[in-house]
Amino acid sequence: MSLDKTPSTSMQRRPDWAALVIAAILLVLAGVILFDVSRLRDLGGYSQVGPATVPGWIAYGLIGLAIWTVVAAFRGDFPVREKQEVKPVVWIVAGLAAQMLLIRPLGFSIATGILFGLTAAGFGARRLWISIPIAIVICLAIWWVFSVVLSLSLPAGPLENLLQ
Repeated sequence: MSLDKTPSTSMQRRPDWAALVIAAILLVLAGVILFDVSRLRDLGGYSQVGPATVPGWIAYGLIGLAIWTVVAAFRGDFPVREKQEVKPVVWIVAGLAAQMLLIRPLGFSIATGILFGLTAAGFGARRLWISIPIAIVICLAIWWVFSVVLSLSLPAGPLENLLQ
């Protein structure tokens, strides 16, 4: 039994494709920031430090992180990732989609309660008939705090109209 933890030569030659995708996303994000910074440069005044200075630093930092990520991807420095569980992600994305679709017609409390219930299902809770009504009541209390106490506007639906 060998205690050598170095990857085999065949593993060293294969890059980590997920890391390369992350590096590409970092480069695209840096490019967008640099494009915006190039449009802000004309706004500079008498000072060397202007509205484009810090975003420029952030863009160059992202470029550095992208290069570092590419090097690490080819060296195989990333740990082996566990298999992605798709089912919980589907529950959570379904909750977000339901909230976006239902927030106008049904209001904040019901839409966010459904989001909470589906997210709880993604984390393993299977009794939706319990978690969704409890979440709706909690969200109704949150809506009341925002609407009445803080005088802020959240989308109102039938439950919120009962309290108004």
